[in-house]
Parts: sequence; structure tokens; C-alpha cells
Amino acid sequence: MTHAITVRRMFGEVARLLEHFAVVSLGCVLMVVGLGLGVTMIMLPVGLVLGLTGAGLLVAGLFGHLDRR
Repeated sequence: MTHAITVRRMFGEVARLLEHFAVVSLGCVLMVVGLGLGVTMIMLPVGLVLGLTGAGLLVAGLFGHLDRR
């Protein structure tokens, strides 16, 4: 039987915190880019999709649980 050494297994809570921080940061960046694209009428559909995706990632990063025990 083999055991894979993963980042989560080695660092535990720190890795989980960094994962959530990365998802929240990516969500904020996508919302800002979506807002910038949504200002122009031509890029409005793309801006809406990116902005809503960013908002979803932000909420998932703040309140989501990646693995429940």
C-alpha cells in the first residue's frame, strides 16, 4: 500500500487557509475585471459572466468547506 504525501497532509490548517485566501483573491480580481469590462457596452456580457463568477468564488472562499469531517 502506498501513501501519497500531499500539501494538505503536511501543513494541515495552513494549507487550507492559503487555499481559501487564493480563492477569495481570485474572486476579487475577477469581480474587478468584470466591473471594468461591464462599463463598455460591447463587453457587457463577458463582464457580467466574469463578475458573477468572481462573486461566486468570493462567497465560496469565505463560507465554503472543502472537506467536511
